[in-house]
Amino acid sequence: MMPDTDYDSLLAQAKGLFDGEHDKIANAANLSALVYNTIPGLNWVGFYFFDGKELVLGPFQGKPACIRIALNKGVCGTAAATRRIQRVDDVHTFDGHIACDADSNSELVVPLVRNGELVGVWDVDSPLLARFNPEDEVGMQALCTLFLESYK
Repeated sequence: MMPDTDYDSLLAQAKGLFDGEHDKIANAANLSALVYNTIPGLNWVGFYFFDGKELVLGPFQGKPACIRIALNKGVCGTAAATRRIQRVDDVHTFDGHIACDADSNSELVVPLVRNGELVGVWDVDSPLLARFNPEDEVGMQALCTLFLESYK
């Protein structure tokens, strides 16, 4: 079992990184690095941005990843299409799972919606089964809200 993540501290650190910076890519890159290097038990953390047609790889930390993901495909595409958080304890049981990294076993994806428009998704993977819990959902959603408010 993983230790609880101090999301209050993580949010404060992210807020400090975003302070005065309004570039979406810069803030996405820093948030990916912060989370990847702070939360234990992760093997991939990053963004896919919606280009109006599909999800396209954005800033991330981890092994090289799938570049484009169609809506309704895999965990990321499902989160984007439904605009609902997807927490999957075992990605191998998720219908249509896209195995970008064979080491990933569980996944948490938060849809990024700003002013009613789909911006993309925040994707966090772990080599551990059932790595993510409801507290991670709330904490990651808070980080995503802060991110969405950070750029112009």
